[in-house]
Amino acid sequence: MNALSAFRAPRWATLAALLTTSVLLTACGSGDDSGSGSSRPTSGGTLTFAVGSDAGCVDPQQVGSNESIYSVRQTVDSLTDQEPRTGKIVPWLAKSWDINADATEFTFHLRSGVTFSDGSQLTAQVVKDNFDAVPKLGALGVLAQGYLSGVKSTAAVDPLTVKVTFKQPNAQFLQATSTHSLGIESSASVKKTPQQKCSDGVIGSGPFVLKQYVQNQSITLAKRTGYDWGSSLWSKKGEAYLDKLVFKVVPEAGVRAGSLQSGQVDAISSVGKANEAALGGGQVTLLRRANPGVVFGLGVNNSRPLLEDVKVRQAILAAIDRKQIADTVFPTGTQSATSVLAHTTPGYADLSPDLAFDAAKAKSLLEAAGWKAGSGGIRAKDGKKLSLTISWFPNAATNQPALELVQQQLKAVGIDVVLKQGQVSQFATTLQGGDFDLVWSNVTRSDPDILRTSFSTRLANFYRLPATSLDTALSGQAATTDTAKRERLVDEAQKLIVRNAYNVPVVELQTQLAVSKKVHSLDFDSGSRVQLHDTWIG
Repeated sequence: MNALSAFRAPRWATLAALLTTSVLLTACGSGDDSGSGSSRPTSGGTLTFAVGSDAGCVDPQQVGSNESIYSVRQTVDSLTDQEPRTGKIVPWLAKSWDINADATEFTFHLRSGVTFSDGSQLTAQVVKDNFDAVPKLGALGVLAQGYLSGVKSTAAVDPLTVKVTFKQPNAQFLQATSTHSLGIESSASVKKTPQQKCSDGVIGSGPFVLKQYVQNQSITLAKRTGYDWGSSLWSKKGEAYLDKLVFKVVPEAGVRAGSLQSGQVDAISSVGKANEAALGGGQVTLLRRANPGVVFGLGVNNSRPLLEDVKVRQAILAAIDRKQIADTVFPTGTQSATSVLAHTTPGYADLSPDLAFDAAKAKSLLEAAGWKAGSGGIRAKDGKKLSLTISWFPNAATNQPALELVQQQLKAVGIDVVLKQGQVSQFATTLQGGDFDLVWSNVTRSDPDILRTSFSTRLANFYRLPATSLDTALSGQAATTDTAKRERLVDEAQKLIVRNAYNVPVVELQTQLAVSKKVHSLDFDSGSRVQLHDTWIG
């Protein structure tokens, strides 16, 4: 089916196009048909992919860490897909859809003949069961819950027609149906507890099936025999080319790079600046793509006594030299944050002046807040040192060196920083429990509603923001079908977040992978994760 014919509501098709934008894609070389070997796609073989971390969960609806999404995304299909360069929403499990005039009702017409790996059929009831179960996922399902917030009902109109109704207009929902977080799982999986799904995996309709999961060691997937309902974006029809996918957890960036160079693995994630020169050229391709969504930065626990003071938060914002961090630590081409959203995100507003490095301003703000220079250069007030802890998790090789620079920069204005490392699997529970001052994080999504998911006090509110006019802007942008109005509200929300330093943006995340030149058609999706159905080795 032509992608354009999927939209039965022309007015919404225009809106959907305006709410999306093209994204940056650069590559040193190409993942398509480059290097030696066969020039034509061939079936068979195993792709071994070394990643830096494991989220401790193999349920796509719960996983938020990119390096785990790479694998689990291959096991589930979504109702729709999103074209990475244009942002257009196209058919996948849904062959078409209708959206009413005020975007409160979304009716999806499902493809027939789709089955899950246990042999059960995809039906409207299965989709309903999935969406009804999402609120029960707990802390790890915060993204999926946010996408379905405000849902009034999900109804199976007939065996292949499902209608999702919201209490108010919901401009973000169509794009949400393209994400891994709303990947459709079988009824048997839906009935399991979130904990069971995390440890055992789920039954999906995707092109690969989970065969083995050894936490913090590996995830092994096998090709789904008989698969024949891929995304309309994919070039290959039917089954995937590869027989097997093995994702090995290799925390050390240098070891990952060496494993690729020696041929022990075929692709690696999180390529750091230090390894670029060694990997560039020869038999390795470097693939880069900027991630849309909330940039890497410091999530602020706004309820902490020291951080309730806006001047302290604003001082942290001004004390960070973003360009130094981007240029020193991150892969070539990485951009400093110029808003809380990456520049590739629909609705992005350039707030560069508000994020300018200004140590003198930071010191002045701290002085005005009563924090005076003390022993060892660390400021103090009422006999208490200005000391904060940054919690971080080793899901990217750049995290520690970036934070060590942040630590030095904040010390230069009189703020003592302790870096506290946790396990990747503890990230969601750390946010939920609130036992942190600052946390190093980002969230990838190609829609500005990610701001509401992350910062609305009416949702999870992990960063303990107070109720302010920010809530009105965030709720308003999700509720309007007026494109210009939505852009204004998204712009307002970014300004409120940055100028009040509810979050401290630092650097845009750029995904950089290194891939053997015998690997072809390893492509990024719209969220800068990988799509492996079309990938082949030859």
